[in-house]
Amino acid sequence: MKFFLCVIGMVMIIEGLPYFGFPESMKQMMKKVMEIPDDALRKFGFALMLCGLILVYIGKM
Repeated sequence: MKFFLCVIGMVMIIEGLPYFGFPESMKQMMKKVMEIPDDALRKFGFALMLCGLILVYIGKM
């Protein structure tokens, strides 16, 4: 459980860095994301999850 909490904490740190460092750019990027079709975002999200699963699998080997 400790490892899981550490991983979640690291993800939150990495996710928060762009918002902390470049808030104005993040606002502009969010506007662009709103224009992307739902289907494309869904496919991109699936690809990211698949890559993450592969990385976890490789890390556990």
